[in-house]
Amino acid sequence: MNGTAHAGIGAAAGFITANAFQSTPAETLILIGLGSVSALVPDLDIDGKLRGRITFSHKVIQAAAQLIGLLMIFYSLYEGDSMDKWLGIGIGLAMITISSLLKQRHMLTVTGVGVIACGASLQEYWLVLLGVYIFIASFVSHRGYTHSIIGIVFFAVIASRFESSIGINGAYLACLTGYISHLAADMKFLPFNKRGIKLFLPVSSKEI
Repeated sequence: MNGTAHAGIGAAAGFITANAFQSTPAETLILIGLGSVSALVPDLDIDGKLRGRITFSHKVIQAAAQLIGLLMIFYSLYEGDSMDKWLGIGIGLAMITISSLLKQRHMLTVTGVGVIACGASLQEYWLVLLGVYIFIASFVSHRGYTHSIIGIVFFAVIASRFESSIGINGAYLACLTGYISHLAADMKFLPFNKRGIKLFLPVSSKEI
């Protein structure tokens, strides 16, 4: 199933949640949006289609890091004193070297780290957990752990913290049902799915 269909099902889950909570029109729109976005989250894994859409081009990051590295080297050469000079040059060279090794597949990991740092800065625990989710997703195979009970439980914790943060009743349920709807739509029993999901990882790797 493609992303548009997943988003549509998630939006429907958000709308049903809004009706159940008798939400205001504004809250209804928010819950529909949350359900739709949450239904796309499982495809953040390393081979998921969503990965390339939420990450910067690795070439942009490479260019920025290399420029910063060069500036650090020049600044250290002209302004640095003794050990500070060599430390600055070393850091600059390291940035240039490491950034040259970056590929597009690494950008999801970088995004996860960035979200963790942003969450820590804002003191938003749910955002830190979302960053951890993205970071882990950058290393697991498609339709693996993000499409399992473990993924559901982890995302449920994120959704719970998120609802507490924004204070909108139903946010937790809209997010969770949106997420679960993705897994249900990817199951093998549906005739248009050639593959299923490994729901019971790591206990069982059988697709259902």
